[in-house]
Amino acid sequence: MAYSIPGVVLLSFNLKGIGAYIPLLYAFALVPLLELFFKPDPLNYDAQTEEMIKDDPWYDRLLQFMVPVQILVLLYFLFDLKNDYDIITLIGRITAMGLMCGVIGINVGHELGHRRSKFEQTLAKILLSTSLYVHFFTEHNYGHHRNVATPEDPATARKNESLYAFWLRSMIFSYFHAWQIQRKMLQARKQGFWSAKNDLLIWHAIQLVLLLSIYLAFGAFSLGAFLGAALFGMLLLETVNYIEHYGLSRHKVNEHRYEKAQPQHSWNSDHVVGRLLLFELSRHSDHHAHPHRKYQILKHHNQSPQLPTGYPGMMLLSAIPPLWFRVMNGKLIFQS
Repeated sequence: MAYSIPGVVLLSFNLKGIGAYIPLLYAFALVPLLELFFKPDPLNYDAQTEEMIKDDPWYDRLLQFMVPVQILVLLYFLFDLKNDYDIITLIGRITAMGLMCGVIGINVGHELGHRRSKFEQTLAKILLSTSLYVHFFTEHNYGHHRNVATPEDPATARKNESLYAFWLRSMIFSYFHAWQIQRKMLQARKQGFWSAKNDLLIWHAIQLVLLLSIYLAFGAFSLGAFLGAALFGMLLLETVNYIEHYGLSRHKVNEHRYEKAQPQHSWNSDHVVGRLLLFELSRHSDHHAHPHRKYQILKHHNQSPQLPTGYPGMMLLSAIPPLWFRVMNGKLIFQS
């Protein structure tokens, strides 16, 4: 199911006009429509089945193979831009590649980034670099998961904060927070800024090499199109961030510490289509309670707040703040 995204993107790269928007129509029209007919599935695997699939290498390969898929689709996108397209088709191409950047580049990068092996973490950074969002690895793993549902977390949306205000706040402060985290990690290791241990600096350099390579190989126009696709992917990720923790907060247990992050501090969605499409990302409550648990065995928790529909539908709803507030603020009152 997850591989249907690169499938429809490649299909759209061979169409013009409205056909170039098939990936958007698929993700934000067909999928939300399907989720109206398929009921959420809150069932968890029994212990025996969970143990059987937990270390099944097939699930890991599904993730890892997304790395060459993302790179190949990006190359196809860049080579294809040499053709002279009308503006409608061009925007469709850019948003289709942007969907790849958000769903594959960042979402799959997120899952791989939580793995303990250096190999898979490197794959995560490669994917994130194709969306120019490599700082996400540092801020998400060492910042967001520590500070989620608190005022210290830029990636937690506040009650009555619109999606568009959140985009600016989260993107800006998450970026600078990543550098703060990296600085503290270097200080703890007694390493300087220009040290080879400065992972964030090294991967920013790799991102710059990528941008320069695109410019030299394909020209300024293609570079601009790639930047547009990467920005679209970033906004998709930040929209997901917005819906995952909107209005939820952890209590302070003392002056310096909050209560432990629990399933009730993340919005959850058991809607099957969205779960399959996004490698179970929408079972987000269990992910925050157990960050290293692999996607295929994430669980439903009865105490976690439930979204009324899957992620694609909720992303559409968040784009209309008055409707979002009407639906979600009522749920927040119920949660409190």
